[in-house]
Amino acid sequence: MLQLPLARSVVDEAAYLRGEEGLYDRLRADPTTRVALVLRGEVAVDGDRLLLVAPGDLPGLDWGPERVHLLGRDADGTYLSAVLPDRIGEARDLDGAPVAEEAELARLVERTEFATIRRVGHRLGDRDAGLATTAVALSAWHRRSPHCPRCGSLTVVEESGWMRRCPADDEQHFPRTDPAVIVALVDDEDRLLLGRSVHWEEARFSTLAGFVESGESAETAVRREIYEEARVEVTEMSYRGSQPWPFPCSLMLGYRARVTNVQTAQADGEEVAEIRLFTREQIRDEAASGRIRLPGRSSIARSLIEEWYGGVLEEPERD
Repeated sequence: MLQLPLARSVVDEAAYLRGEEGLYDRLRADPTTRVALVLRGEVAVDGDRLLLVAPGDLPGLDWGPERVHLLGRDADGTYLSAVLPDRIGEARDLDGAPVAEEAELARLVERTEFATIRRVGHRLGDRDAGLATTAVALSAWHRRSPHCPRCGSLTVVEESGWMRRCPADDEQHFPRTDPAVIVALVDDEDRLLLGRSVHWEEARFSTLAGFVESGESAETAVRREIYEEARVEVTEMSYRGSQPWPFPCSLMLGYRARVTNVQTAQADGEEVAEIRLFTREQIRDEAASGRIRLPGRSSIARSLIEEWYGGVLEEPERD
């Protein structure tokens, strides 16, 4: 199985703590508690590490479960995430300084680097990669799910950020995960078939992917998606591993598949604008020269491509 960048969590999620009465008060007083910061879907980092701060470093933070979520614990302590308001620091007084209630948090944000886990996930250590991915996934769920899907009432957050309850019908709602398949396609000559999305620039290529539909197995979804997008048929496949992709709530199930009739392969024109076959030499040379752009190193797509290639593919540096 592949060792995937965002599937390296080593922290116990500590679900048994989520409903504990007075949990946040206890954790705020615990010197081993550390807090990850999330701002507009990005996490605070310090170089190649997740920035983790003490609760006392966050004056003015709303410590309710709407903003603060339990990530888990290990032998070193307990980890929380704090979702900072999108407009933090934008409210100013007449002198142009952040208003008093947000001033210290705003100063912390101004001197902190925030980054997407797309960009930094592969550089983080095992613990930090897992914490960052969970923090971003929870933040995305709360942002998208404030109302009850049954009756439309505004829900309240419970279980330390892991549940939303509808006060009108007492329905419980939990973070959702949408399974998607992503596939490294190889023909009988061991060439790799990649596609370019209709939304991408001409040089960017990746593995084909799609969501699992209702009533499907993941394997059925592989065959359907590949035929829909490239008009090639899968003859055999092997599961390579999975990782969360919280943009906003996917679980990517990675496969290697062999395909036939590549001579008649054709992009569908709706999701995929172009498909190409690559030998190892072609993908190495074109990636190194910048003639093609490959998926980011935090993605499962990059891992699937490099597993087929047999090593790391070098590219010009980019943001």
